[in-house]
Amino acid sequence: MIFDRLKRFSIVLEGAERDGPAAFSPGQAVSGRVVLELAAAARLGALRLRAMGAARVHWTESRSAGSSTAYTQSYSDQVEFLSHRDTLMAPPDNGEATVLQAGRHEFPFTFQLPETLATSFEGKHGSVRYWVKAKLHRPWSTVKKAKKEFTVIEPIDINTPALLAPQAGAKEKLARAWYCNRGQVSVTAKIDRKGYTPGEVIPIFAEIDNCTSRAVVPKAAIIQTQTFIARGTKKQKKSVVTSITGDPIPAGKREVWHGRALKIPPVGPSILQCRIIQVEYSLKVCVDIPGTSKLLLELPLVIGTIPLHPFGSRTSSVSSQYSVNLDWLSTIPEQLEAPPEYSAVVSSPEAEQSLAPPCRSELGDILEGPFFAYIQEFRFRPPPLYSEVDPNPASDNIRPRCMTC
Repeated sequence: MIFDRLKRFSIVLEGAERDGPAAFSPGQAVSGRVVLELAAAARLGALRLRAMGAARVHWTESRSAGSSTAYTQSYSDQVEFLSHRDTLMAPPDNGEATVLQAGRHEFPFTFQLPETLATSFEGKHGSVRYWVKAKLHRPWSTVKKAKKEFTVIEPIDINTPALLAPQAGAKEKLARAWYCNRGQVSVTAKIDRKGYTPGEVIPIFAEIDNCTSRAVVPKAAIIQTQTFIARGTKKQKKSVVTSITGDPIPAGKREVWHGRALKIPPVGPSILQCRIIQVEYSLKVCVDIPGTSKLLLELPLVIGTIPLHPFGSRTSSVSSQYSVNLDWLSTIPEQLEAPPEYSAVVSSPEAEQSLAPPCRSELGDILEGPFFAYIQEFRFRPPPLYSEVDPNPASDNIRPRCMTC
């Protein structure tokens, strides 16, 4: 039998780590090979390949009609993103089987991914998966199958005006207990932009006023919301990605966060364009109020894949050619310190030297790059400020000159 002679039948994708999935972007070419190892000569039929990608959702809900009747409602839906078929080894035209000798045989393949694909995802009620499957047919026997999954990551560039815009909000809540008014709690919060990437730090600027008679506790958290849609019905699952807790605020006091740091852990990017699966993020600033429900303020977030470029915009001629290292963001303290005065860092001789134009021999090849155009304008001494007062007034002891002499 062929299974006694078949030592290996597998799929290898280029760029994949050992025993791990390969990662691709939409529009990219996927290449690989089907590996077949035979211990002895064997008669084989066709070898066919199929690449698939789809989003699937499924969940059930129990419903009751009356006191004794109950039934289960099922919800399912599917969206296909990728479907590619290829024949790597076709049987001869006379219908006979192909004879392969003992040893290793490789059958290369390649196909193009569509330009629009959803990011790979695994959730409680649905998933987005991509895979390649090979089928080896042989005469008078079952089909031998091999499967290899791969990952697709949809690029989300946070260097866009919509994702670089600051996010801010304010809320207030009246604390009540047994129909008694215990005062009001208010919170205002702001973050510098909407889009972030995993590993970045979100500086939170917030102000919490506690006008109640009891202490309250402020908190901040990143919330992931998974939304599954089928037959017009939605199913959501929310989870806390990471969180921080502030110090208790006594009654009648105010707490201010001057850039309280909240680091984003490794999480999957947002999924916003899929019809049946959506993954969204938000920053929630909440205040625990004893005796009543929490005060919640929510700011939207988008977790992207392309980090922030230098100077905050990808349209800059410099930022489009240079990348930025964001590892230093992990060292930002929870309470940001004010920058020191310029005179405390640079002395007068150093300031004079920094204002002098650089020598070409000192800079070397940097003069050839576009970055020098941005540095050069800061290296020369700026003109003096305009003033109506003469900086060098005439002395009173000097006799004014007669215009007729």
